[in-house]
Amino acid sequence: MTTRQNTDYGYDIQRVYLEMFMTDAESFVRCQGVFDPETFDRRLIEPAKFVKSYVDEHNALPTFDMVNAATQSDLKHPGDLMENHYDWLLQDFETFSKHKALEAAILKSADLLEKGEYGACEDLVKQAVQIGLQKDLGTDYFLDPRARLNAIKDKNGQISTGWPTLDKKLFGGFNRGELNIFAGGSGSGKSLFLANMGVNWCLQGLNVMYLTFELSENLVSMRLDSMVSDIPSRDVFKSLDDVEMKVKMIGKKSGAFQVKYMPTGKTANDVRAYLKEYEIKTGRKIDVLLIDYLDLMHPIGQKISAENLFVKDKYVSEELRNLAMELNTIFVTASQLNRAAVEEIEFDHSMISGGISKINTADNLIGIFTSRAMRERGRYQIQLMKTRSSSGVGMKVDLAFNVDTLRIEDLGEDDQENSGGTNYGSASTSASSIVSSLKRNNANAGSTGTVSTDPVDGEPAKKITAQTDSTKLRAFLNNLGDE
Repeated sequence: MTTRQNTDYGYDIQRVYLEMFMTDAESFVRCQGVFDPETFDRRLIEPAKFVKSYVDEHNALPTFDMVNAATQSDLKHPGDLMENHYDWLLQDFETFSKHKALEAAILKSADLLEKGEYGACEDLVKQAVQIGLQKDLGTDYFLDPRARLNAIKDKNGQISTGWPTLDKKLFGGFNRGELNIFAGGSGSGKSLFLANMGVNWCLQGLNVMYLTFELSENLVSMRLDSMVSDIPSRDVFKSLDDVEMKVKMIGKKSGAFQVKYMPTGKTANDVRAYLKEYEIKTGRKIDVLLIDYLDLMHPIGQKISAENLFVKDKYVSEELRNLAMELNTIFVTASQLNRAAVEEIEFDHSMISGGISKINTADNLIGIFTSRAMRERGRYQIQLMKTRSSSGVGMKVDLAFNVDTLRIEDLGEDDQENSGGTNYGSASTSASSIVSSLKRNNANAGSTGTVSTDPVDGEPAKKITAQTDSTKLRAFLNNLGDE
């Protein structure tokens, strides 16, 4: 659909606009948001300014005599008009306003282009083309609840994460157009979680795009080989025939899975341009966008100090969320936890690395907790730090991790409920039992050694003996007070 174009937006047609507005308050109010006196012919700027300021101050339209006397103009009443005349006015004036705004944006962009400020130039043009009358009146809440809920389901469509226990906490899964962030420390498995979720959604028939700013395409693809074929990573090259056969067979009944490496410092516009190019060349629409990871991206056209992570992350997270809504995709990314989270068992918002502003924008924020003991026993735990679509904040979900194939899978409700044991020697020890034990150890930290009671008056305090795994260190500490 092409935009309506009037061949002449000269003085005469602009005068008609202004005269018609002065005869109908309803039409003027509907166009008040795009009514800019500076877009009129220079002979009509003062009358237009007078009309706008008068309405703003008195909440009523001035008379023709008032405008003519105040601005030395010669506006006249257009006569009796019908409703369809004002329909024409609304349509034509909207197009006029849009074109004038675009014209002004292009003229202002010349100076910005010389300075190399391409982002600011792009923003001006975007704002100009988005000018228009407000036609969307919102949602009539009581009108048709069933249709409203079905529309939400069809449009957003909560998509299962592939882990039923997590889906239950999120009331169904992730929604399209939301910003979902997995937060974890260095080496905690953020990339593994993104890849596993990508495989889950691909097996559901969705088209997945995995953009990596950190790992190479080959490394990500090799991890996917193990996850999809169920062949241990160390045996992939030894079993090339089996891997090839399984990957091809599963690929025939699954959605597409595209892996693309991008250098750090890219913006949401770079991602948008790549996705458009991919869709044009392949004819596939992206259902799931995975970005590994948010902290390595830069905002669009904003010159921000490297030290001001709050503002940087604010712009990047908002731009990525807008991109997800624009494309109507499931969007998942990752972020780092800071040093304060290294020794912690339970995470909170203060442990997010960089700007906490990304948390304000995120719809779901999920922390990844693990330890060497947990990974060796095949366990991960995720903690729901923030969620807008459910009441799951503060809840935890234990997941099974296959060390050989790197596959992360759901444990099921029974295993979740029976995870209160503390037997570390058992292979079936759950993440929760390990976490509980770590909590107890953490609470007792600093209390190692023999605890002495208060000495009786006149008696020397009992000697404190240190407990350590090193024989030489223990002997040295115990003999400190003998000299």
